[in-house]
Amino acid sequence: MKKDYTPQDELLFLALGGSGEIGMNVNLYGCQGKWMMVDLGMSFGSNEYPGTELMFADPEFIEERAKDLVGIVLTHAHEDHIGAIPYFAADLGVPLYATPFTADLIMRKLDEAGLTRAVQLNVIEEDHGEIQLGPFTVTYIPLAHSIAEGNALLIDTPYGRVFHTGDWKLDDEPQIGTPATEEELAEIGDDGVLALVCDSTNVFNPVPSGSEGAVYRGLLEEVQKHQGKRVLVTTFASNVARLKTLGSVAQQTGRQLCVAGRSLDRMIEVGSANGYLDDFPDTVDFDTAMGLPRGEIMIVATGGQGEPRAALSRIAEGNHPLDLDEGDVILFSSRVIPGNDIAIGRVQNLLAERGIVMVTDRQSEIHVSGHPGRPELEALYGWLRPEILVPVHGEVRHMQEQTRLGRATGIAHSVFQKNGDIVRLAPGAPGKIAAIQTGRLVLDGDIIVPADGDAVTMRRRLSRDGILIVVLDGEGGVHVEGIGLPLDEDYAEFVEEAEADVLSALGKLKGKRGQDLDAVKEAARLAARRAAQRWSGKKPQTRVITPGE
Repeated sequence: MKKDYTPQDELLFLALGGSGEIGMNVNLYGCQGKWMMVDLGMSFGSNEYPGTELMFADPEFIEERAKDLVGIVLTHAHEDHIGAIPYFAADLGVPLYATPFTADLIMRKLDEAGLTRAVQLNVIEEDHGEIQLGPFTVTYIPLAHSIAEGNALLIDTPYGRVFHTGDWKLDDEPQIGTPATEEELAEIGDDGVLALVCDSTNVFNPVPSGSEGAVYRGLLEEVQKHQGKRVLVTTFASNVARLKTLGSVAQQTGRQLCVAGRSLDRMIEVGSANGYLDDFPDTVDFDTAMGLPRGEIMIVATGGQGEPRAALSRIAEGNHPLDLDEGDVILFSSRVIPGNDIAIGRVQNLLAERGIVMVTDRQSEIHVSGHPGRPELEALYGWLRPEILVPVHGEVRHMQEQTRLGRATGIAHSVFQKNGDIVRLAPGAPGKIAAIQTGRLVLDGDIIVPADGDAVTMRRRLSRDGILIVVLDGEGGVHVEGIGLPLDEDYAEFVEEAEADVLSALGKLKGKRGQDLDAVKEAARLAARRAAQRWSGKKPQTRVITPGE
């Protein structure tokens, strides 16, 4: 029998995703019988789950308690915070709350999924006051990040206030938006903060993350160096401030702008609709771009993470309408997301073979992170002065390090937790009180299935060991076919021996066992598989097909 875990007269925190990993952020706050969700994100598929597109935190815990869920509040529009909305929000059946830019992107997702009538989306102006959701009163606090309208949430409860940072950084020269000032944050601290639930992504970075203003100057200087050459800049499509910068750099260097990538087109459209790209220059199409003198065009393209179908990969492979020649320049105005190193290296090697010049943030100040380094974390601690620190948004090593940093800077209670840990923040001493089972789901084709389910597990085994098919024709004949076995030169000899082994095994079945279909199939399976292991060292998945199947 499952435990109830209904929050009583207390304040609870529970991460279903995003604690112990970077991505799939799904956080719950519980108080007086009610739950409130903060963010509903996803991650992209990985080699660990072959053939899958997207990955989600399993929302089973809150789906079973949907009657007690009062709403979903979204901090900002990155996919790891809103990407799961089209897949789960309708079933959860509660209102969503987001600021205008974030809401615009969410609405487009809902529209594509045919869910605009099934999900209630409330648009909240950043300076429009409070959201009342059961025992929770939520106020948006604008903070700098690598997307428009990055926000922290100030969550008032009967047991104290929680400052949930979302993704954030400090930036003295933000190119869009007006983040809360040091004085405003210190004033929040003066009024008392029970708990700071904080982004851990860059806790190992000993220096501040840097300013978008510095990136503007770095990009302008870098493009000016390459007169007479085509310049391509690849960046994260969601970074509207960077897109604004690139539009201005193109204008100041006398270059026309060409955009390659549907996600960039969508972000420019949404950014313009919400007043963030009012001065963005008109763009030219691919044919026009290729017809301009080389020094009069700047291309902005997706694909800086090595995505195989993105514009940059196709340009590197020579199968895109846009083309670069020897001496042309690519500026990587983005960081390498962990796990993408090999894919990025593949693209960069293809470009290098063609003599294309590449510049990264290691060579020039053309990118800064959207997450806080240690000095920024310490500054926020000092302004807010929380009683409790709860690190989130990181792998275990990031969150443990922020736990240590909090203790070292004098925060009274630093609570390390990971997905599934129920943390009581108040009353009494804060800490973990229980743990629930959490899991991952994946989008496999058009179906959402468990990440460790039969289909994905079998696919993983097939990729490792191959498959062996044994056909019994009903007339005493056996046919064996191996797929994915490392037996190119010896394949015919292997098949001959495997078929002989199967016939021998079947011949040893006596009496009723020789008439038992299950016994016949199992004997054939084991004989063929043993032959494959003997010849290849592999233990392939083996299927036996009999007449009528």
